[in-house]
Amino acid sequence: MRLSSRAREGSPWTGLWAVFFKEMADHLSSTRMRILEVLILLSAVGAVYSGAQVLRQTVGEDPFLLLRVFTAAQDPLPSFVAFLSFFLPLAAIALGFDAINSEYNRNTLSRVLAQPIYRDALLWGKFLAALATLAVILLALFLLVVGLSLIFLGVPPGGEEVARALLFLLATLAYAGVWLGIALVASVLFRSAATSALAAIAVWLFFALFWGIIAQLLAQAVAPYDPFNPESELRQAEALLAFSRVSPNTLYAEAIQALLNPGVRSLGPVLITQLQGALLGSPLPLGQSLLLAWPQLTGLIALTLLLFALTYVLFQRREVRA
Repeated sequence: MRLSSRAREGSPWTGLWAVFFKEMADHLSSTRMRILEVLILLSAVGAVYSGAQVLRQTVGEDPFLLLRVFTAAQDPLPSFVAFLSFFLPLAAIALGFDAINSEYNRNTLSRVLAQPIYRDALLWGKFLAALATLAVILLALFLLVVGLSLIFLGVPPGGEEVARALLFLLATLAYAGVWLGIALVASVLFRSAATSALAAIAVWLFFALFWGIIAQLLAQAVAPYDPFNPESELRQAEALLAFSRVSPNTLYAEAIQALLNPGVRSLGPVLITQLQGALLGSPLPLGQSLLLAWPQLTGLIALTLLLFALTYVLFQRREVRA
C-alpha cells in the first residue's frame, strides 16, 4: 500500500509544453538575450565582411567559397567561427545559470510543482526552451551569414557547401548544449544566481585558458619524450591529443575543422606511410568528412546528455518547501 501511494499519477510529461513555451517566450523577450543578440550580430557582420574582403580574390578558384567565409579572418577581426566559439558558451550560460535557483529564490517552485507538473516536465521544459532559443539564434545568424556572403561575393553556394554548413550548425548547437548543461548543473547546486553564474563562467575559463596547459603537463608525465627514441614523440603527441579531447572546446574545434575544411584528411598525427596513394590537396567527399568528425559530434551530444542526467539526479534529490 505504501508503494502504491508513492506511485505517480498520469504522465510525467504533463505540462512539459506549457513550461517550454513559457520559458522560451521569457528568453526571447529578456533584456540579457537582446544584449547578447546585438553583440553576436555585430560580431557576425564584422567577421563576414572582413572574410568576404579576403575571399574576393579567390572567386572562381575555390569551389567551397561559402565555407571559407566562416573561417577566413582579417586583422584585427577574427573569423566568424572564432566569434561563435567565444560568444556561444556565454549565451548558453546566460540562459541556464538561474533556471532552477531563480524559482527557489522567488518561492515559485512549490507553486509550480503544486500544479499537475512533475519535476521531470519542469526540468525538460526549461532545458528544451533554452536549447530551442539558442537554435533560433544560430539559425538566424546562419541565414544572415549566407545572405551577406551572396551579397558580398555574388557566388551561390553548392549543394555540398550547404550540407556541410548545416552540419556545422548542428555541431555548434551540440557545443552550446554542453555549456547549457553546465549552467543547469550550477543552477541546481547553488541557491545564489550570482554564485551559479560565476561557477559556470569559471568552468568555461578553465577549459578555455588552463586545460591546454594541464593537458600538456599530463602528456609529458604519461609519455615522456626521449630524444633517442623517435616513437616517444609520437606517443606524447597522441597522449596530448587524448587529454585535450576532454575539453568540449577541442571536440568542437576538431568537428568544425573536418566539416568546414574538405582538405582535412585526419584530426591526429599522420605518418608518412599513411599518406601513400593519397591525393594531397584534393577535397574529401562529404561522407568521409562526416566520418572524420563523427566521434567529436557524438562526444558533444553525449556530454550534453550526461550533464542533463546529472542535473536531473541533483534536482530530484532537492527538497522543495512551500
